[in-house]
Amino acid sequence: MEVNVLNVSGKETGAKVQLPDSVFAVEPNDHAIYLDVKQFLANQRQGTHKAKQRNEIAGSTRKLHKQKGTGGARAGSIKSPLFNGGGRVFGPQPRDYSFKLNKKLKQLARKSALTYKAQDNSIVVLEDFNFDSVKTKNYIQLVADLNFTNEKTLLVLPAANNNIYLSSRNLKKAKVITADQLNTYDVLNAGKVLLTAGSVKTLEEAFAK
Repeated sequence: MEVNVLNVSGKETGAKVQLPDSVFAVEPNDHAIYLDVKQFLANQRQGTHKAKQRNEIAGSTRKLHKQKGTGGARAGSIKSPLFNGGGRVFGPQPRDYSFKLNKKLKQLARKSALTYKAQDNSIVVLEDFNFDSVKTKNYIQLVADLNFTNEKTLLVLPAANNNIYLSSRNLKKAKVITADQLNTYDVLNAGKVLLTAGSVKTLEEAFAK
């Protein structure tokens, strides 16, 4: 798949870049995408939730009243789950939500996500660029020139660039990552995926391994 390369002003440079079919035109696997996104979201969970059980509540274990003759139900300790302030039955406990996925499955999921974006014409290739300084207005201008002001954008760089990353950090609809950080969730969550010419080569080499 051949696409035009744009500059930071949104104008065509006359250059073209070939998006390799092995990455951007595979047979999409929806179940692989589902598993990869599920793992990504599960890994974001801290798993620090905790509710006290009956044996962890601070309080007396004295029997509240005699067993029979009160006309009411039998009652033991005030720490019983039946009373306000008592322990919770089967409450949440700290746990690790992460789980393992094979590398080949994760790779297939990322390829499938990129393929869907390519089919929707939601991939834009930019020439390699840099900002002279850290200014949010520079990134706002970049997105505006591309007519993506109201779109969620994901910019993929071949390597870390602090000027570009820090310029985009305060924008809710903009995210900047490097090619080795590319994940299925971010690709699908973005309305437009912005690749630089350098990141296309980096992705092709990474998926070829």
